[in-house]
Amino acid sequence: MFSEEVIKFFRELEFKGSVPDGIAVMNPFRDNPKIIPLISQFYHKFYDDHKSRHLILGINPGRFGAGVTGIPFTDSKRLSEKCGLSIPGLDTFETSSVYIYEMIDAFGGVEKFYDKFFIGAVCPLGFTTISSKGKSVNYNYYDSKKLTKAVMDFIVISLTRQLEPGIERDSCFCLGTGKNYKFLVQLNNELRLFDRIVPLEHPRFIMQYKSKQKDFYIKRYLEEFGKV
Repeated sequence: MFSEEVIKFFRELEFKGSVPDGIAVMNPFRDNPKIIPLISQFYHKFYDDHKSRHLILGINPGRFGAGVTGIPFTDSKRLSEKCGLSIPGLDTFETSSVYIYEMIDAFGGVEKFYDKFFIGAVCPLGFTTISSKGKSVNYNYYDSKKLTKAVMDFIVISLTRQLEPGIERDSCFCLGTGKNYKFLVQLNNELRLFDRIVPLEHPRFIMQYKSKQKDFYIKRYLEEFGKV
């Protein structure tokens, strides 16, 4: 089953290396005992089959989305309202999740979307650091060369394992047209995982800088998804 392969992947997900000073690893699958049961419900609900799907890769989980719920680009509000699942006491909001689920609605809803696509991440565990104001903030795997080097083996192994449930290799969709796309293209040139990488603007960028053009970007997503 596609669902069982994904659940197994997340259940076993662990970074055993060392990251640079000042950076912390987020692993909700080990830090919160409620997450594995939650993602099990999610993947059994939408992926309990043997179908193949196309992969959509984000950067790495954020503090208010997958870094908490364990489900890519899914905060607790979208988890409840769109997916019909919840964790008592969990209340998060992520702007990227807002965009993704508006796009999913435009595609035809969660059942139709998840029937054809699986959302993962280049680096399936997230990172945080402390800002100059003393607040915990997201930190991307490419934000420093030291971190990228530290997690490179983990990324390669994890990315390969994300293909195991039944991922089509003709096209992979990359969320992020800058550093995430550049990194993934270089890695794909070495590993030859996909025939092509399709770049799409990252939801966070759209919501932060291009919110007035949100419908344009949703249309672009749907156009690219319609080609596979």
